[in-house]
Amino acid sequence: MVITGPAVALVALGILPVALVPQAATVWVWALIVVLAVAADLLLAGSPAAVQVRRGSLGSVRREQPVTSVLTLTNTSNRTLRVLVRDAWQPTAGAGTNRFRLTVPPGESRRVRTPLRPHRRGDLQADLVTVRCYGPLRLAARQASRNVPGSLRVLSEFKSRRHLPSRLARLREMDGRTAVNVRGQGTEFDSLREYVIGDDVRAIDWRATARRSEVVVRTWRPERDRRVMIVLDSSRLSAARLGDEPRIEAQIEAALLLTALASKAGDRVDLLALDHTVRARVRGNHGPTVMAKLADALSVVHPTLVEPDWTRTTQQVRDTLSQRALVVLLTAVEAGVAETGLLPAVATLARDHQLIVASATDPGTDQLRRSRETSAEVFDAAAAERSDLERAALAARLRRTGAEVVERLPDHLPPALADTYLALKAAGRL
Repeated sequence: MVITGPAVALVALGILPVALVPQAATVWVWALIVVLAVAADLLLAGSPAAVQVRRGSLGSVRREQPVTSVLTLTNTSNRTLRVLVRDAWQPTAGAGTNRFRLTVPPGESRRVRTPLRPHRRGDLQADLVTVRCYGPLRLAARQASRNVPGSLRVLSEFKSRRHLPSRLARLREMDGRTAVNVRGQGTEFDSLREYVIGDDVRAIDWRATARRSEVVVRTWRPERDRRVMIVLDSSRLSAARLGDEPRIEAQIEAALLLTALASKAGDRVDLLALDHTVRARVRGNHGPTVMAKLADALSVVHPTLVEPDWTRTTQQVRDTLSQRALVVLLTAVEAGVAETGLLPAVATLARDHQLIVASATDPGTDQLRRSRETSAEVFDAAAAERSDLERAALAARLRRTGAEVVERLPDHLPPALADTYLALKAAGRL
């Protein structure tokens, strides 16, 4: 039972008769009138149990994109119901107007739509749906809350997709110029054509030349159907705040852009997200479905405050890949990481595969380095410089093991990783 504002106003209205007839009997009479009116209104109000509530399927949506939650309310009683419905969601769902006043005749249904704009990746759950049925005087109401299950999977925003058209254009450009510029180990035969001045004489096909009585050269194209394995570190290293978001968000953006580019280039993409245990896995996918599978798998990956297990990471990569492939390790390259066992793991992987270590750097470090007005800021600047030197030394040690190291600000990491992938493909190193 719920007492409404009009009922309180009715009680306050009793001041007038009490002022005119200041007796105790007047108070008791007015109190009896209020109780009878509220009781009658409550009896005439419908039962919330008579309202059947169904929730429509929501599916998935990208972060910060609007979506609508639809509730269908059916009046199963034989009286008209005046209801107030509240569709509650967890705060990160970004629910807008979620309270609706409806009048539902007997046997009919009404729909209410709650706008959502989710602010966080993952599976968002709907909370309770509250139905409040008012009487005709709106002095009292019956209220009940029930669990109407609903789930919305929120995928990564994929802001870096704006860089995809330019990288695809470069990929097409590579396909067009490989007849002249790309030759050597790690390329695939494409076709034959006539020799022109400037072609590499090592590309001459002597058998075809003898058959056609003219000099013919082989043309080559970038390798296709290669394996690209993305290893995403979801340990405490990915929980560091870089600007407004944790490092893992930049890592996921980089993984999505690289996957989109590699799938367009004809390569197969594997994904492994882990810390001390495997959090997500996508294996041996290529074609138009790979992006959907990878985005869905990464949507529920969040950083955990544990140390990374690089031994397990190395073993998982070995178990997945039986031939040489491109392995992209998305982690943090910063002071203190070497003690976790990163260097031996990188050296082991670099012996068997082409390895890229990609890391998002902290934009706040540049601000600390430039601010030197006070003594405290000078100490902060010195600490930032020391951190940069240690990170550069660690990156140099990683490069000596044979790995490519890509360090960029969070917004610049995805395109930089895509450029490195294209450079390796153009050089025939995949």
